[in-house]
Amino acid sequence: MATPTRTATKPEKEGPEIVWNESGRRFETEDKEAYIQYVLREDGKVMDLVHTYVPSSKRGLGMASHLCVAAFNHAKSHSISVIPTCSYVSDTFLPRNPSWNSLVYSEELKSNI
Repeated sequence: MATPTRTATKPEKEGPEIVWNESGRRFETEDKEAYIQYVLREDGKVMDLVHTYVPSSKRGLGMASHLCVAAFNHAKSHSISVIPTCSYVSDTFLPRNPSWNSLVYSEELKSNI
């Protein structure tokens, strides 16, 4: 079994270490309990954020936001657009963090991909 590619990212503000688990297609806490899952589309040029999970023991600590920041930073550094399918991303994270809206995929971008 191949070892997954893992890249750790620290959010700008002090917070938990978030790890990119490429083979698992998710960004997760080191203990793997909290994560944001994605699906790559358009030959890897679009990352669809499909599900965010934070266990009750970690809720209320901004964990979901840290996961989103890691995913959006990854998308930005790899010139990938983001589809915010997950309701947390679309209804909570993006309205609170509009600076990330420039990465959100739209049909207009599709012609440039």
